[in-house]
Amino acid sequence: MTTAPPPRPPRTPAQVYRQSLWLLTARDLRVRYATSFLGYVWSVLDPLVMAIIYWFIFTEIVGRTVGEAPYIVFLLAGLLPWMWFNGAVGDATRAFIKDAKLVRSTRIPRTVWVNRIVLSKGIEFLAAIPVIAIFAVVFGAELTLGVLWLPVAILLQAVLTVGLGLIIAPLVVFFRDLERAVKLILRFLFYASPIIYGLSDLPAGLDLWASFNPLAGIISLYRAAFFPDQLDARAVLIAAAMSLAILGLGALVFRRMVRAVLKEV
Repeated sequence: MTTAPPPRPPRTPAQVYRQSLWLLTARDLRVRYATSFLGYVWSVLDPLVMAIIYWFIFTEIVGRTVGEAPYIVFLLAGLLPWMWFNGAVGDATRAFIKDAKLVRSTRIPRTVWVNRIVLSKGIEFLAAIPVIAIFAVVFGAELTLGVLWLPVAILLQAVLTVGLGLIIAPLVVFFRDLERAVKLILRFLFYASPIIYGLSDLPAGLDLWASFNPLAGIISLYRAAFFPDQLDARAVLIAAAMSLAILGLGALVFRRMVRAVLKEV
């Protein structure tokens, strides 16, 4: 005589959320690379080409007066995090519109539709980190204890990007022109952020105003792995405060608009 196995305990809301988040993230990554021959290479090719172009311009044409040597490593340490931020914020404008039917028909928390974008782009960013390591070895950049700041940089960037996504995703449903506006803002923000230059390269006084761009402090944390002098404590503290504030604002905006979004999509 056999006894039936005991019933599985019901899953907690947190378990349901994690499973849904991972399934949607994995789906995004599979769809993105399913028909791609190069696959993973595309996640690093864009920032790598950009880094090579800027490296050539600033070192071979105009003579580099910004950043630190090796400049290619300096560039990649800013460009790779930027690609994560740019891709996640840009895709957040279509978080609900692209999968409208699934958003309406499923009962999972709607924040998953924003968080899965941030997570999938974050995984691509982590997969691109070995590229920096290769260039660091080739060009002789020494790894310092500043690499211990890497988890803090990733956490702060995730908090900032999720917060912005929670604000942008529902607003775009009602204001479609916001999608184009976000693209223009991101283009401006690229040059307003210390990606091809460092905060220390800015004129006295301007570096303080630039620190109120939370990406400034976050990028300085990434660069600290190879360039400890680039770490700006003031910018990091401002970035942490602004990232948490934006996340709180995003949660508030999202909570107040999500019901109206479900009726609109």
